[in-house]
Amino acid sequence: MPLHRLLVIAIASAALLVPTVAQEDAIGAPGPIVFEQTRFELAWTSHPTPTYYKQEYLPQGQALESYGEMFMVDMLTEGATPESAAADMIAGLEQRKASDPVVNYDMIANEATGEIIFDFLLSDASSDTVIVEWNAYRYVPLGDSLALFAISRRGYGDDASAFIGSLKDWRSATIQSLAVMDLPDIALD
Repeated sequence: MPLHRLLVIAIASAALLVPTVAQEDAIGAPGPIVFEQTRFELAWTSHPTPTYYKQEYLPQGQALESYGEMFMVDMLTEGATPESAAADMIAGLEQRKASDPVVNYDMIANEATGEIIFDFLLSDASSDTVIVEWNAYRYVPLGDSLALFAISRRGYGDDASAFIGSLKDWRSATIQSLAVMDLPDIALD
């Protein structure tokens, strides 16, 4: 399986299957990361393959297992472009539509920078509590590497419908904030 496909699968899986062990910063971005006036602190890191790094940041008082919002920074050091990563996400979401009626997505490409912003909505009803999750991914080419800067927001249980209804109130502004955000530096050891 191509490494960039592995990245996409890992990102999509991590969206609904949340790890519980915190580790040290692995990419030179220990945080905090401030996004839309919210301060996100490093909560979890992973280095599942020699070329893939993933870090998740949460606001104070939130837990990985039940977060309301999370900021993510991922790095793939070979094998992917913004276009290939977005195409793999689209393919995965199209397959998911068969079992997830909430799935929806959109993509914006910045030809001047080579960046892509990909936002999507999905849900999980496999447990007693329904989870609805919206994500916006900013894919950034860095030489031969690919970085992902992302915001994830969730609604749970009885609040899931209200969460979906509220998207129209903040989705566009959040995508714009992500598009113009000063990105944290990444420096692999």
